[in-house]
Order: sequence, then structure tokens, then C-alpha cells
Amino acid sequence: MRLPLFVAAAALCLLNEGPVSASANNLRELHLALDRCLSEIPIRGAAGSELTVVFSLRRDGSLLGRPRISYSKLTGDATAQQEFARQIAAGFDKCLPLSISDALGGAIAGRPLAMRFVVGRRQTNI
Repeated sequence: MRLPLFVAAAALCLLNEGPVSASANNLRELHLALDRCLSEIPIRGAAGSELTVVFSLRRDGSLLGRPRISYSKLTGDATAQQEFARQIAAGFDKCLPLSISDALGGAIAGRPLAMRFVVGRRQTNI
């Protein structure tokens, strides 16, 4: 059974999911492309885990430097936590470089971007 993976860009609301072109031309299209690619990654054994990854891209859409974790709330035993982080890292390896336009590449090159990963739904007792 595959757990639902909800990926949202920090500080960016992706309410309108229109078609994404072959090359991302704006931040919305960039985050939609990442969201679609990363959503295909099967995440197992980490229900309730959350992770926010901050990263930067080059002009050509490839990763600049190493992503860093700015927030984590990991559940399960140490093995499950390590596997969750490994699956996220493998997702970045699979999805990058992204195809982005020259204009977008110039605008975002070296600037920090963030992706938030939440596995499963939070339980609230209200």
C-alpha cells in the first residue's frame, strides 16, 4: 500500500493546477513539475513524518550544492526515519535537473527554494 505523499512549496500556494509546459517558465510551473515528479516516489513506513528541504538550483535547473533539512518531525524507529530521508534524497536525484526557461533560470539561480514533505494526514482531536 502506498502512503499518500503531499508535497507543497513553502510560501507558495499552488491552488490552480494548469498544464505544465515542457520547460518551466515561472515558479508555479517549477513547483508543479517538482511536485509531480516527487509524488511518484513510494514512501513506506514513515506515516506522520514531515520534512522540509531547502535547496538551490543553477540556471540550467540542476542542483546547486547540497540540500539541507530546515525542519523535521520523523516517526518510527531509526531505520524507518533513515529510509524516509533516503527516499527523499533519491527523489531529488531522480527529478533534477529540471527543464526551466532561461528567464526563470536567471531569476532563481542560487536562491533558496523549499519543499515540504508530509506523509499521511495529521490527526487532530478537536
